[in-house]
Amino acid sequence: MSLHVRQAGLEDLESIVPLFDAYRQFYGQPADLPRARAFLADRFAGGESIVLIALGGEQCLGFTQLYPMFSSVRTVRTFILNDLFVDASARRGGVAAALLRAAADSARAAGAASLSLSTAHDNLAAQALYESAGWRRDEHFREYTLRLD
Repeated sequence: MSLHVRQAGLEDLESIVPLFDAYRQFYGQPADLPRARAFLADRFAGGESIVLIALGGEQCLGFTQLYPMFSSVRTVRTFILNDLFVDASARRGGVAAALLRAAADSARAAGAASLSLSTAHDNLAAQALYESAGWRRDEHFREYTLRLD
């Protein structure tokens, strides 16, 4: 199977929605295709993220979504790799690694100095993938969240 990764646009919305919904379900959210569609459509409409898709022929096998950020301390542009998901039928076939490479290339092309991500403590397969691709676990900072909803 030939694998191709490219930046997605609004015209790709319907092929990404099922994967995005499955990604949300992986993290314990209920299935909700309309919500997934609306969220992604808003990101595309506002130019608020970069979505990359991995295609095997015409089939969308996986995606990643990057959000722009800045580091005040380093005074540089950065990106958060917020989402990465590969369809179960395409796992262990190099799709996630290809998406990670494309994410780094896209962020670099946009002038970013770094990419960062968070993953679940028990997502050992993802952690192994990230580390094999050159990502390093941050040993200096802890991440905290304040829920506002």
